[in-house]
Amino acid sequence: MVLDFKSTIKAKFAKGEEKELSDSIKNIFGFYPGNIFLYALAFRHKSVAEELQSGVKNSNERLEYLGDAILSAAVADYLFKIFPYKDEGFLTKMRSKMVSRSQLNKVSVKLGIDELVRATSDKGSQPKSLNGDAFEALIGAIYLDKGYDFTKKVIIERIYKVSIDLDELEQKETNFKSRLIEWSQKEKIEIEFKHHQETKGKKGIHHIDLFVDNKLVAKAKDFSIKGAEQIAAEKACEKIDGCKD
Repeated sequence: MVLDFKSTIKAKFAKGEEKELSDSIKNIFGFYPGNIFLYALAFRHKSVAEELQSGVKNSNERLEYLGDAILSAAVADYLFKIFPYKDEGFLTKMRSKMVSRSQLNKVSVKLGIDELVRATSDKGSQPKSLNGDAFEALIGAIYLDKGYDFTKKVIIERIYKVSIDLDELEQKETNFKSRLIEWSQKEKIEIEFKHHQETKGKKGIHHIDLFVDNKLVAKAKDFSIKGAEQIAAEKACEKIDGCKD
């Protein structure tokens, strides 16, 4: 990791909570933040965020949106290079496993990111995706602070290569869509995946709205329809007891 002298100097002169957070980032990822406020925002859940004049809360949700896209691109690039003879279906399935909410929750806890998240103390009202959401928001913060190439290196070298066994992950079955369909058939409940596409240049972003019993329960997006459906199905399974692991 390239040493950022400006960030190192800032960190040495930081005080209180800023210094504590800056030191935590250094211990986990091996670098000092440049703009510490981005990282503080990344760990702030909407349950403890203040409402701005525009009605939007100063929570980590916008950074989560950005980090989701950066993470997906970095993982896709990584998989494309290390599996040169695998087809698109395999790559899509592996990427879905690596960026799945359950996987991000596990990685977040393994790295100690969960200890930095600020949220309501009422555990019962905390979403199960709390730590995974913060993980994505953190990726968004790193990207804005350090740029894409730096962020991609952190994602691969400091996170995935350390925390994930690709061989084990490859063998793991995480077909949430199949799991959801099986649950719906057992319970005789109708599910529907509604697709619409957002065009950006030559590459489209696929959006999925997932309805269970005619109620919208999850929304997702990905570079492929299958990927978006898997993400939406995973989100739905988190809310349905009979569909969980």
